[in-house]
Amino acid sequence: MTQVNESLLLIDGHSLAYRAFHALPVENFATTTGQSTNAIYGFISMLINVLRDESPSHVAVAFDLGRETFRLEEYAEYKAGRAKTPPEFHPQIDLIKDIVAAMGITVVVKEGFEADDALATMARMGTEAGARVEVMSGDKDSFQLSNEIVTILYPKRGVSDLNRMTPESIEEKYGVSPSNYRGLAALVGEKADNLPGVPGVGDKTAAKWLTTYGDLPGVLENAGAIKGKVGEKLRDHVADVERNFKLNRLLDDVDLGLGYADLKWGDGDPAELSSLFDQLEFQALGKRLSAIFGEEAVPEGADRRVREVSVDALDVPGLLGKIADADVLALDSDARYELGRGDVRVLAVSATPDEAWVVDLAEAGPSAIADLNSALRARTLIVHSAKTQIKAWRSLGLEVDGVAGDTALAAYLLVPDQRSYELSQIALDRTGVELSEGGEASGQLTFDLESEQTAHTHGQRAAALLDVHAVLAKAIDEADMGLVYRDIELPLVPVLARMELAGIAVDEAGLSGLIDEFTKQAETSAELAYEAIGHEVNLGSPKQLQAVLFEELDMPKTKRTKTGYTTDAEALAELFIKTEHPFLQHLLAYRDSTKLKQTVVGLLKTVAEDGRIHTTYQQTVAATGRLSSLDPNLQNIPVRTESGRRIREIFIADPQVEDSRLLTADYSQIEMRIMAHLSGDAALIQAFKDGEDLHSYVGSKVFGVGIDEVDSAMRSKVKAMSYGLVYGLSAYGLSRQLAIGVDEAKNLMEQYFERFGAVKDYLDEIVEQARAKGYTETIMGRRRYLPALHSDRRQLRDMAERAALNAPIQGSAADIMKIAMLRVSHRLGDLKSTVLLQVHDEIIVDVRPEETEAVAKIVTEEMGSAYELEVPLDVNVGTGISWHAAAH
Repeated sequence: MTQVNESLLLIDGHSLAYRAFHALPVENFATTTGQSTNAIYGFISMLINVLRDESPSHVAVAFDLGRETFRLEEYAEYKAGRAKTPPEFHPQIDLIKDIVAAMGITVVVKEGFEADDALATMARMGTEAGARVEVMSGDKDSFQLSNEIVTILYPKRGVSDLNRMTPESIEEKYGVSPSNYRGLAALVGEKADNLPGVPGVGDKTAAKWLTTYGDLPGVLENAGAIKGKVGEKLRDHVADVERNFKLNRLLDDVDLGLGYADLKWGDGDPAELSSLFDQLEFQALGKRLSAIFGEEAVPEGADRRVREVSVDALDVPGLLGKIADADVLALDSDARYELGRGDVRVLAVSATPDEAWVVDLAEAGPSAIADLNSALRARTLIVHSAKTQIKAWRSLGLEVDGVAGDTALAAYLLVPDQRSYELSQIALDRTGVELSEGGEASGQLTFDLESEQTAHTHGQRAAALLDVHAVLAKAIDEADMGLVYRDIELPLVPVLARMELAGIAVDEAGLSGLIDEFTKQAETSAELAYEAIGHEVNLGSPKQLQAVLFEELDMPKTKRTKTGYTTDAEALAELFIKTEHPFLQHLLAYRDSTKLKQTVVGLLKTVAEDGRIHTTYQQTVAATGRLSSLDPNLQNIPVRTESGRRIREIFIADPQVEDSRLLTADYSQIEMRIMAHLSGDAALIQAFKDGEDLHSYVGSKVFGVGIDEVDSAMRSKVKAMSYGLVYGLSAYGLSRQLAIGVDEAKNLMEQYFERFGAVKDYLDEIVEQARAKGYTETIMGRRRYLPALHSDRRQLRDMAERAALNAPIQGSAADIMKIAMLRVSHRLGDLKSTVLLQVHDEIIVDVRPEETEAVAKIVTEEMGSAYELEVPLDVNVGTGISWHAAAH
């Protein structure tokens, strides 16, 4: 932590967290276990930025303990009438406190007082110590603290855009000095605190009076001299103004039980911080935080050392001589890949932990590359993040099909919810070795200076890989995950590399047409929305929408925010159900069309020069073992909507091959089948064996009707609940999802468990087993460690319990799908048909016309037999000229 001078940064925790909560949509920020994280993410992101920009030496964050303060004792209506705090907000406050404390920052609370009072007291401490003081708060009462030493950092919107409120800027904006801002607030009133002021008196009038008479006591002494109705109103409300003036004073003499020295920004607890960020799935945020600390968290007791590695530059023949007798080789390179072009110059190879050799592949001819290719294919290879390197090497002629070890994958299996799997951090964590970035080599290099540093870096990494992988492999075997690592994850690497290189053809004209179509749909919906209210309005402006909905149309109020009543998608959908107003109908349609347009525009941007989209698969992101994709994220394409089907129409079979088709194959209700297998529920197992429609069958049992009598509403409720159980869905969560009462949702769940008791027993037992063992397991032995099951914090325990419910089922589905991909790819062998995509529970294959029947048979057999469950694995297969046309 770099210090530029002695300075104190004070932060109003509740104020900024609440702003963050409303600045980021709660529906877009949650862990895979369902823990809302929008306030946490926004607050910590803001904190990281301000720490970086201000470089304070002392930091504290103050929080409120509740409404029970001395101000409430003096005025019972203080802060009364505020909208009920959203239930997703409060659980995030404790987690914010935990993170702040783990960062080495002092957390301050004081019973009977507000955070503002703690901030004022600490600001005085900093001033008396001669420090520069900055107070970050979204409460304008803090303006009264501003002086030549204290600056207020006031968010203009959200939590990212800050105004530096100095005495000059406060006077320029409000017409009064900071010492008089308190009087201005007393005259005008503060709605947020339920402190009514003088009716009709705004900032300008109040500032004029305060300037004329010096301060608020002067204004009240001369109230009789103020003429007109406004003077009369002032005289009528003197008691309100005096009360406001008394209550809005920030106390700077509160006994906080600490002094200025206690606010020194310490080193914190990096291990705890890393654990919290992992549980909250804050990958990118964790990297930003590392930049503030200057390094990643180092485990306590790590034997940190820099290994001396001899790195020599050789030509390919020289390298071949060095590795002639080596069985195991570690490889690392400066590999980057863009479509059709691999950017690799330095290839580092190591056979021992103390020595590495580097070759300049840019100088190697085709013959040398061919010799190197043969030599490497005959060796056992250890690599870090092998897929990226394999793709880049392939463009140079190094056809490495597979590796025996990948340190990134191994580290991921051992800690599947870690933020990142950088080799430097893994090496430090597992072996205590610090990998330097560049520097002088201890051996002989012949590259230019810049490349020499790169060569040394990759040589050092290659040498470290041998020890790092040995440690990781031993830990994997001790955890009984050798099968998952060696038989599933590692063999999948070249399969995914081939899929990424192949890509999938797209109809670019169709994509452009969809953009035009969704644009027109949005325009039409906008016009209909205007027609419904008789005038135009900016449909993207929350402020203008608030005016239309809650003033002009007088609709029921939604959740209150600091900027008015919310107009987010969930709130407006609920409002439409209540009112059925056509303006809301067309507004929601406009938003849907706009979002779809953005999705399609994003797809168009990723179309490569070959007319195909090449998504990138990630094996080390989802803690459950699921594959994820990016650039583009194909899992974001709507699955069951008409618009989603329209988008899938633009993914087409190879246009260069006559009569080529896409074949799609997916598992039917695989998670529910795994639930039946793991729980052993006889009724569910029999339903699957009999080929019943699961949700209709369950609906008939829950509602006590015949299967033919289960209507669409019943089926939807049961389906939502069945899948929700996998994610630890509560009665409250189910009620919101189905737009029904909590009592009805609770009754529905009780009826479900009454009919399928083994499912409830399984769900109860899996959490207790995980708590006892510290981890969950899939049917293949993939583990997810959940230390937070023993946390003192309820929110962390709840998150971990939901993960314990979810991980065995989703993880088992991921294992089965990966096994199926491996078997299908192997069986396709020398056929011309190739696997292109894997999305959700579906595989998409590019099929040559003469191979259609054979490929359909292969896919059905291999997916259906990927694992033997107590129930059959149903596989649906279809073919067509597009992804949508191949649907079944």
